[in-house]
Amino acid sequence: MSQPVRAQPPLRFIPPNYTPIVRSATRLLLPYLRWHYGIGKVEVEGIDRLADLYADFAANKTRFLLAFRHSNPNDPLCMATLVWNRLPRAARARGLKITQPPHSHFIYDRGIPLWAGKLVGWTYAHLGGTPIRRGKADLAGLKSARQLFANGSFPIGAAPEGATNGHNCIVGAIEPGIAQFGFWCVEDLQKSDRSEDVLIVPIGIQYFYDTPPWNAIDRLLRELETATGLEAEPAIATADPLTPDQEMRLYQRLLRLGGQLLTQLEQFYSKFYHQPLPTPAQTAPLDANLDVANAQIADRLSALMNAALTVSEITFNLPPKGSFTDRCRRLEQAAWDRIYREDLPDLETLSPIDRALADRVAQEAEESLWHMRIVETLVSVTGHYVREKFTADRFAETLLLLWDVSRRIQGQFPFPRPKLACQTAIVTVGEPLSVSDRHSAYKANRRQAVTDLTADLQTALEKLIR
Repeated sequence: MSQPVRAQPPLRFIPPNYTPIVRSATRLLLPYLRWHYGIGKVEVEGIDRLADLYADFAANKTRFLLAFRHSNPNDPLCMATLVWNRLPRAARARGLKITQPPHSHFIYDRGIPLWAGKLVGWTYAHLGGTPIRRGKADLAGLKSARQLFANGSFPIGAAPEGATNGHNCIVGAIEPGIAQFGFWCVEDLQKSDRSEDVLIVPIGIQYFYDTPPWNAIDRLLRELETATGLEAEPAIATADPLTPDQEMRLYQRLLRLGGQLLTQLEQFYSKFYHQPLPTPAQTAPLDANLDVANAQIADRLSALMNAALTVSEITFNLPPKGSFTDRCRRLEQAAWDRIYREDLPDLETLSPIDRALADRVAQEAEESLWHMRIVETLVSVTGHYVREKFTADRFAETLLLLWDVSRRIQGQFPFPRPKLACQTAIVTVGEPLSVSDRHSAYKANRRQAVTDLTADLQTALEKLIR
């Protein structure tokens, strides 16, 4: 059983403190980390383009941000392989002079060290990472990232989607902060009479199983069927390629599993939290037409996520404003405000009663976040992803998201995930987007310029999907 959450001092900013020996040690661990998380090979496309950019950076001709897709928690390992291993080889082969050792600063979510541990926070800081809090105007985090972009010893990396979405072939909504950082960098350079071009470089990352792991998928599917109270289907022979009948049977099982999980959560929120969701007696069976069944699940899923967030928002007295992702981040920040008490900087001076009450507030805030974490996992699930292209990769991605939800419901952490089989990662360096060329448009209409650049980055990342 997890330890009760207690009130904590204010959540401090972790300043970046790049230390070369930490980079070197982490680079030595990289092959083991890739193996541990099931990444066999990393294939890179467009490495010469990246080598040219790093050479221009070393010659003080450019500043740039590496905007990488973030579908998977393993993406940082792929980015490290790209910059630490493949980049120096490409630069040497072409006789290019780049900053040594090749590296990049990066922006990461301040919440990561809270669940991953202090060692991760220490490592990120000593790798030159800078944290940012997603649910508030984090002045310290923004200032640090802005300073590194304009003046850091290396380029800077960031995931413009803001969080993993679990889908290889769907780019989540791009956040406008990346474009804004680009325009700020242009302004900072101009103030210092510097002439470097400012670029944003889209980086695509995708994962493909070396051999479709149908047997492992079948085992995980049966595990989740049992967890949700369904009668587990017997194991089937799943040699690749599957027959049409096997594909249909697996897909029907996935729909049945999703429908069962939805029904259980609908009953939970309607019965105990009085949310206007259908009870099992009111829920019509999924239509035999798979496209109609997918649409039914999508509609029910949207209503369920709204109900779960409403429950948490009532606790924190927050209005249901914005997208599901916006609501999740505001809830996370509201919970942190009750756990990491800026209004109580010295907890040791509290009376026993005041301390107990502060701990009660913190515990209830953490418990209310449970609802938000369920939505945060479900928000990427669609009713059509597997249906539109039935592959082992897409099927596994969706099944693993359902596994994440199952773990969350049972009060368990969804990492590390089951390793179904070895994967090959494909990293693609896209065409850079010039921020400097758009600065006149930014001066004329800042909001529109940020919107346009954000949309262009979204399109650029989508074009990198195979």
